[in-house]
Parts: sequence; C-alpha cells; structure tokens
Amino acid sequence: MNPTPTWHSRLTRTGQAAQHWIFEWWQLAHLGAVIMVLTLSPSSYSRESRVVLGRHIYLNTAPILLGFSLLCALVTVVLTRIVLVTAMSYGLSQYALQVVIRVLVLELIPLTAAMFVALRCTIPDGAELTAMQASGELDEMRRKGVEPMRREVLPRVVAGMFSGITLAALSSVVALMVAYVAVYGFSVSGLPGYTRLFGQVFTPAVTLIFVLKTIFFSLAVSLIPMASALYGMRGASVRTSAEMRGLVRMFAVILLIEVASLVGNYY
Repeated sequence: MNPTPTWHSRLTRTGQAAQHWIFEWWQLAHLGAVIMVLTLSPSSYSRESRVVLGRHIYLNTAPILLGFSLLCALVTVVLTRIVLVTAMSYGLSQYALQVVIRVLVLELIPLTAAMFVALRCTIPDGAELTAMQASGELDEMRRKGVEPMRREVLPRVVAGMFSGITLAALSSVVALMVAYVAVYGFSVSGLPGYTRLFGQVFTPAVTLIFVLKTIFFSLAVSLIPMASALYGMRGASVRTSAEMRGLVRMFAVILLIEVASLVGNYY
C-alpha cells in the first residue's frame, strides 16, 4: 500500500489553503490601501459624497452614543465599587483608583467600543454591501460610471472608524468622571490627587499606545467586514463561509492588537 498519493494530496490541500489565506490577507491590505488613498483624495468629497458620508456617520454614531455611554457609566460604578471594597479589605485602597483607570479606560473601553460598533454597525453594513454585490447593484453602478468603492465602501469604512473612535473617547471621559464621583463624591477636594493619579497612569508612552490601539481597533472592525463583503464569493453557503472567515479574521486582528498593546504597556 503506497502512502505517497495521500501525503501528496495533503500537501496539495495545505499549499492551496496557505495560498488562499495569503491571498485573503493581501486583498484586505489592498482594500486598506485603496481606502486610505480615497480618504486623502479631495475628489472623494464632492457635495453628493459628503451627503452620503454624513448620513453614514450619523446613522453609525448618533443612535448608539447615549446608550453606550450610559452602559459605560453603569459598568464604571459597579467596577469601581468592587475594586474599592476588595482593595480596602487588603489594605491597598491607595491603588484602587489606579487599577480602575488602567483596567477600564486603558483596556476595556476601547475593546468594548470596537466590538459594539462591529456588532451594531459595521457587520450589518458589510451584510448590506454583500446583498448589493449579490444583486448586481454594484456592477450596475460601474456600468453607469459610478465607482462603488468611492460611493458605497468608503463612507461605510469612514463612518465605522468615526463611530469607534468617538465612542471610545467619549466613554473614557464618562468613565473617568463617574469613577471620580464614585470615590470622592461631588466634592472638588479630591481633584488635585485625581489629576496627579491620572498623569501617573497616562504617561506619554501609554497615551500613544491608547490612541493607536483605539485607531487600529476602529480600522479593523470597519475594514474587515467590507473586505469580506467585496471579495467573498457569491452563493449562499460559500458566502456564509466567507462571512465566518471574515469574523474570525476580525477577532484575530483585534486579539493581536490587544496583545501588542499589553506588551507595550506592561513590558
């Protein structure tokens, strides 16, 4: 019994899978480069394009901004109380607020904001783009001389990034204010110490990592669903498989960004 054909077929399948994996990442990188060029191009901001872009930014940000901020405020109150009680029981109350800021603002809020935007906005936008691709609407736009990448893809990516960055920034401010009130009440007597503590946590290096992580999170959750919609093959089962691969790819990128930020902050 000759095992050579079996090993040969396995190597062939492995090689094909590796080529497909590399090709998918290349498509993602190419789409990111195209979106960056279009974003920096003045021709992408005609009057009609600005109207479409403004509509997508509003729909992706305004309906979820208040709810997400309230959710962050509630989580901040609960987490601050838990950390304070635990720290006091071990005689480490002086470190409690710093732990809250590090865990909540530096780590949880950017990640949660990115996932919230992905589930609420960019993944549905990707599904809408997939439907337009499957129905031939994008091809019809090309025949009419309208570039779908500029008209349909760019506004969705920019709106997703804007929503993710806005949610993370506003929720961080809300969390910092709520944490202060939870510890010091509505008195301003703790403001000097709180400001000093904030400066100790947000050093220039940590602030840079926080900003870059928020931007890359927003870019990942905005770009990858659009890439899956544009480059996924048609057909129900194949399309579903492409969407699942896109979700796995998005979570993998988010995980890598989070790990890189943890290494930068704590090593």
